Amino acid sequence: MSHATYPSLNGRNVYITGGATGIGAELVQSFVAQGAHVTFVDIQSDAGHALAKTLNTAHYETVDVTDVEALQASVKAAAVRMGSIDILINNVANDTRHAPLEVTAAYWRQCMSVNLDSAFFASQAAIPFMQAQGGGAIINFSSINAVLGPTEMPGYVAAKAGLLGLTKALARQYGTDHIRVNCILPGWVVTERQLGKWLTPEAEAAWSAMVAIKDRILPRDVANLALFLAADDSAKITAQQFIIDAGRV
Repeated sequence: MSHATYPSLNGRNVYITGGATGIGAELVQSFVAQGAHVTFVDIQSDAGHALAKTLNTAHYETVDVTDVEALQASVKAAAVRMGSIDILINNVANDTRHAPLEVTAAYWRQCMSVNLDSAFFASQAAIPFMQAQGGGAIINFSSINAVLGPTEMPGYVAAKAGLLGLTKALARQYGTDHIRVNCILPGWVVTERQLGKWLTPEAEAAWSAMVAIKDRILPRDVANLALFLAADDSAKITAQQFIIDAGRV
């Protein structure tokens, strides 16, 4: 299968959270393949450094996105180092299952910090640079779980639903600055984490029975959508939600 090349992404400066593994790692590789300069952050230091070593135009930093000061300092330093930030991808997430009646205040706050707050504070740090250069693109990663509301993950579902509202709010606020803000809602993407924790043969068979396209959703499928939303080809698309789930919703 061949994929599109976007000339407008060549030389663009991209900042990606949660980029060491899974969908994030595919995002990093896909933007680098388009000729973009990428800074990506994660708390998985070994995986992050290993990925960066395989790519010529990617810079990795170990950052805990729940540390707002550290996250924003990283965004600002990346903008200075690369010359700007053209594209911000708020990909980081933690979908660990949790029973509602067992959730503590500390756990809830941590869940929001990773899955929702980090997207806002990274955007807050990046937007002034985008304003100064006349525009940019922000892509938030929500989930179809924000729409479906599955059990055993109320914090994750609430945070991912919050990202839908954040996307709309920022898109309306900064549209006159030519900053586009869109949101991707993936279905069950086959990553090592999902295979190791929840995507058993039985679970995958149940998922397959609910979707229109029976093939697995791979990280590359999601990255292809992100590339389009970051490129000039989508210049008039903002404040939108894009579901990529093989027809589950």
